[in-house]
Amino acid sequence: MTTNATAPLHVVSVSLGSSTRDFSRTSTLLGREVLWERRGTDGDMSRAIALIGELDGKVDAIGLGGIDLYLIAAGKKFVIRDGQKMARAAKITPVVDGSGLKHTLERQTVKWIQETGVIDFHGKKVMLVSGVDRFGMAEALPEYGAITQYGDLIFALGIPYAIKTLAGLKTLAWALLPIICRLPFSMIYPTGEKQETTSAKYGKYFEWPDIIAGDFHLIRRYMPERLDGKIIISNTTTAEDVELLRQRGVKMLVTSTPNSEGRSPGTNVVEGVIVALAGKKPEEMTPEDYLGTLNKIGWEPNVVKF
Repeated sequence: MTTNATAPLHVVSVSLGSSTRDFSRTSTLLGREVLWERRGTDGDMSRAIALIGELDGKVDAIGLGGIDLYLIAAGKKFVIRDGQKMARAAKITPVVDGSGLKHTLERQTVKWIQETGVIDFHGKKVMLVSGVDRFGMAEALPEYGAITQYGDLIFALGIPYAIKTLAGLKTLAWALLPIICRLPFSMIYPTGEKQETTSAKYGKYFEWPDIIAGDFHLIRRYMPERLDGKIIISNTTTAEDVELLRQRGVKMLVTSTPNSEGRSPGTNVVEGVIVALAGKKPEEMTPEDYLGTLNKIGWEPNVVKF
């Protein structure tokens, strides 16, 4: 773990996702050399916990990929039990899951898209596949005039009902998250090889919206064969994912994290990089810290028009 303020930094995302999506990059950010990488464990929780233990004290930050540590809904923070198990394997190195950055970044992404004219959200129909995973985006979309529905019940719990208001999302989140957060994470989110397969079981919910937003693994898992003319707002996409969206007729892809050698990295590893650059503990970070660092780096979303 780095103590020298000018020494290279090393950030690793330990993911429950497929190892086929692994990457390793070296970048120079704010005058620091940063090695950031992803190591997937193919849905094996024990393997992920062991890997975090091995990395502890040897790297500058660890990201939890393919799982959240916290879900934040309308000011309340809920701890996911399986995420907590993974995070506790690190005793020295700070562990982040992207939620600290996500609340700031996703809201800022919607603002950037609207103000730069990439999309005018007013009157657009948007399906946010999981509002509790991106509550900043859940709040921002209606603020800019989007007619927004939330797919949390559909894509996480298999209940075929779209939540049609932000107030409804908040009520359900506060009522259900204390229970849901105690379930095995694989019951509510695709991990391991499930991230590489698709099922059109809920394909009809992709027909209504003009824009499909949120977690890409949920989008990829349940999207239908055709998405003609649709716009996707997400991240954690690879070059193969981008090609898949092109083949299915997507009109535009906007990712909240910038393109790095053909892929949009997950918020957990980006948050790990920002925390490492800041030299602060995750609990000390403020929205201003995240935005300030993003601005210094020159962050802006990536837009792909097909």
